[in-house]
Amino acid sequence: MLISAESTFANFLANAFAVFVFILWFWLFITAASDLFRRSDISGLGKVLWVILLIVLPYLGIFAYILTQGAGMAERNRLQARQARDELRQIVGFSSADELVKLGRLKAENAISDQEYARLRARIVQ
Repeated sequence: MLISAESTFANFLANAFAVFVFILWFWLFITAASDLFRRSDISGLGKVLWVILLIVLPYLGIFAYILTQGAGMAERNRLQARQARDELRQIVGFSSADELVKLGRLKAENAISDQEYARLRARIVQ
């Protein structure tokens, strides 16, 4: 208990804040660690050093990783999502051409507007 030996609302708030900070740290740790282990541009030694930093200095290590690798994390997440989408299309059997045909049908039936058509088409063609 952070404030006194009695059970007070202030103790509850302090404990709730501590739990929130722990959950936030754990989420950031999982995000940084998963990004670190997916990377192929860092050697094994580099990964070991980052893991040691993440474990020995938990908050400082996570913030350092996000500050130094943040832009790359976003790009790697985008590439992973695109790769997963393409793999799913191959498994299901739908190609981009099939989706464009369906989109054209929706536009011809006036089910979507020209702006929606342009936005969705750009997303499919990416």
